[in-house]
Amino acid sequence: MLGSAFRQKNPARAQQDVDLLLVLAADVSRSIDTPKFQLQREGYANAVADKRVLEAITAGRYRRIAICFVEWSGVSAQKLVIPWTVIDGPEAARKFGDQLIELPRSFAERTSISGGIDFSVRLFDEAPFKAARRTIDVSGDGTNNSGRDVTLARDEALAKGITINGLVILSDRPMAWNPEHTNPPGALPNYFRDNVIGGPGAFVVEIGRA
Repeated sequence: MLGSAFRQKNPARAQQDVDLLLVLAADVSRSIDTPKFQLQREGYANAVADKRVLEAITAGRYRRIAICFVEWSGVSAQKLVIPWTVIDGPEAARKFGDQLIELPRSFAERTSISGGIDFSVRLFDEAPFKAARRTIDVSGDGTNNSGRDVTLARDEALAKGITINGLVILSDRPMAWNPEHTNPPGALPNYFRDNVIGGPGAFVVEIGRA
């Protein structure tokens, strides 16, 4: 009886509608040196605040999206760096970017793209927002070398209606101890196309060379 009265006075908050739920999932494994780390942080901060991006965001039905920022590395190394945040204009974008630039790095372990995807998928269930479109943007500079097969994680995400895009950091100099990690046969962008991305409109973008 007391529980019933409590629920009536404290109804569950309705999820706010947004046009897109977007997880930005950034690689911070050992192959990500300082220039690559800064490239990701500054690149995401600048992209969110870009005039053209904000125009696209505010052109949707609800005129806003919700994003969060994740850093991932080894199979058990994932962290929600910035929780779900509404972006509905320049001020929100600036605040998000400022946080992104200032927060410290989370990890420097092996590369579990599959772990990063699995962690990101769970965040959609915890979001205080709802959207018809759910997307993970995975940025990274190497192949999956920790945890389960990345294609299994990708396929399970796609089965839930989630789109995965790839933002590939190119490396001029292969790592001496594992040259095929950052420079696999056929090139890293093709590895992402074959193993990581999927869903309607999914794409691979080469976001820099370090």
